[in-house]
Formats: sequence, structure tokens, C-alpha cells
Amino acid sequence: MRVTWEQVFAWRLARQHVARPAASSVPELVGRLCGVQAQVTSAAETAVALRSAAPEDGAVVRALSNGTLIKTWAMRGTLHAMTPPGAAAVLPLIASARTWEKPSWQRTFGATPAEVAALTEAVGGILADAELTREELVEALLADKAFHKLGEELRSGWGALLKPLAWQGALCHGPARGNKVTFTSPARLIPDWPGSAEPDVAAPAAITAYLGAYGPATPEIFDAWLSRNSLRKTTVRGWFAELGDALTPVDVEGRTGYVLTEHAGELAATEPRTSVHLLGPFDQYVLGPGTGDTELLPTAHRALVSRTAGWIAPIVVVDGRIAGTWEREGDEVLVGMFDGAPLPKNIDAAVERVAKATGLDTSAIRVSAVP
Repeated sequence: MRVTWEQVFAWRLARQHVARPAASSVPELVGRLCGVQAQVTSAAETAVALRSAAPEDGAVVRALSNGTLIKTWAMRGTLHAMTPPGAAAVLPLIASARTWEKPSWQRTFGATPAEVAALTEAVGGILADAELTREELVEALLADKAFHKLGEELRSGWGALLKPLAWQGALCHGPARGNKVTFTSPARLIPDWPGSAEPDVAAPAAITAYLGAYGPATPEIFDAWLSRNSLRKTTVRGWFAELGDALTPVDVEGRTGYVLTEHAGELAATEPRTSVHLLGPFDQYVLGPGTGDTELLPTAHRALVSRTAGWIAPIVVVDGRIAGTWEREGDEVLVGMFDGAPLPKNIDAAVERVAKATGLDTSAIRVSAVP
């Protein structure tokens, strides 16, 4: 089966509800995207609002508070808001990479595999029936002298020592207490939390969900999204192979990937469409395939999107490809097109959609081009 990149981008825009906002619930939208990055809460809210036919302020936070979404460290070690089934599918796969057992990780964060195992057991017990701030959790842990040497790292806002615990299902984020983060057990927070499955059992759900939004893709692209390619290549390829006829190989202008067989006909029939969309920071449209995808984002412009300290800029998407970035200053939307290209013809409609999705006064918004 052969398709063009224009077909692939048009299909992804539709599947991810960018081209066609959906009258779906917040968990349904987040599930389709395999989670939304939530290190910046407003970015997660924007990602969902832009895909919703009836966006509501604070929709992601409400879903987190009522247990229909869970916030935890997941793909690539970053915080995501996910559906419980989505989290249960990807966390065992990420945990199976055992990144905390690598010498480089141990040197950087100062904990041995045995100490991480002890932390996992201790935190699992402490949070089984509790909801604690970081300070309260660290205080409870430091009551045991065995953890004293880890105190500084445990207090770090980066959460490096807590991420392996999240991947193993020992903790997740609980409801915020004022401006403070809390932690609790997924089993305490989520009704019918399924717990951690074996990776081989969890892999089919994770792969099919991913390909349903970001296909066609290879095992290597899937693992880059999942764990920054921390898993064994043979393991990930084996998971894909086990899906057998559920996957169809696709040639996209010389690059081979896989799409779900149930979506192959739909992809082949997709007609490229002229379109302009503005998407917010840390949007899954670029994070799913990755900023290293040169068909989606030219190498020469990658640094304009993937910036220092891990910041992913808001993007201008023209006909499915990333063609610029944007930002808001007061009532003005500043748009910078790559290589000094002129503003797209339909930019005003795209800006109006962002304004409506984020609760801005559309009549007051002005659009300006910047170098």
C-alpha cells in the first residue's frame, strides 16, 4: 500500500480531531491522543479545547479531579494527563526499560536499583491510603534512615527518583492542594484501577492506540515517543510482529511504517486538503511523531519549535506540516512563519478558533507577522 505524506497529514489531522473538532468527552479526546502532556496545565487544557466542538474552561482539571483522567509521569519521563486504561497500557512498557538500572542514571541521581526498589515498596505502602504533598511524602520517607542520602534528590521538583515509582504504578499525582502538588496511589485514586500488567500483555493496547492517532509509524518511532528509544529494539519489533494481520505496512514516499489494518482503507481514500491550524505548546500533533520527523518539521527549523529547557512552542500547521510558530502578547497573536513566508490566507479563522477555545474576546484579537 502506497500513500503520500499529504494523505498521511490529512488523515492524522482528522484522527486527532484537529481538522474536525469532536462532540466527545474529555477522556475520549485524551484517549484518542494517547494522553496530553500536562507539565504545563494550560497546555493540556488548550490541546483538548482546540479539539472539542464545545470547549469548556478547566475541562482537563475537572476530569483529573473526578478520576476519569490520571496525571502521572509517563512517556519520555514527562507528566501526562491520561485515561486510566491508557496509562495502564503504557506504564508497564516504560517500566520494562529499567532505565534506573543503567550506570549513567545511577551516577546522575545517586540511587542504586536496590534503593529504587526499596523506595517503590515504601512509597506504595505510604500512599496506599494517603494523599501527601511532596514535603509530606519526603518527611515520611526520611523517617527511615536508609533513605537519608536520597533526601535532596527526593525534594527536587524534577522528580527524577519518583518517575520510576510512577512507571511501576506506586504513585501518581493527586488533587492539587492550593498551589502544591500531591501524590497518591493510582489504586486509591482511580476506581477499578487495573494495576500493572506484564509488558507483553500491555503492548498491543499501547501500540494500537498510538497507531490510531500517529500512524503510519515504525517500532523505532513508537519507542522514541514512549521511552526515547530506551527499550531493546528486538523487544519492540517483537511486540509489533505479534500484532500480525492487525497491522498493514504502508509505503509513504519511500518510508515504510505500519497502520492499523482497520484504518488502511480510510487512509488510502483520504484526500489532501488545504488547511491552516494554530496548535498550542506541547501539542501532541508534533510530540506524537516527534520533533525529529523531518517530513513534519524541517531540520532547519527544529530549534524554533523544540527550544531550551524542553519547551515545545505553539505551532502553525499548514496543510499538515509545521510551517511556523506563534505566541500571544495581550490581545495580539504574533505569528512567525518559517523562512519569512507570508501569513497563510486562512490565518484569521485559525486565530479565532484558538481565541474561542481559550475563552478570549475574538473581537479584540489582532494578528501580526513577526520575523
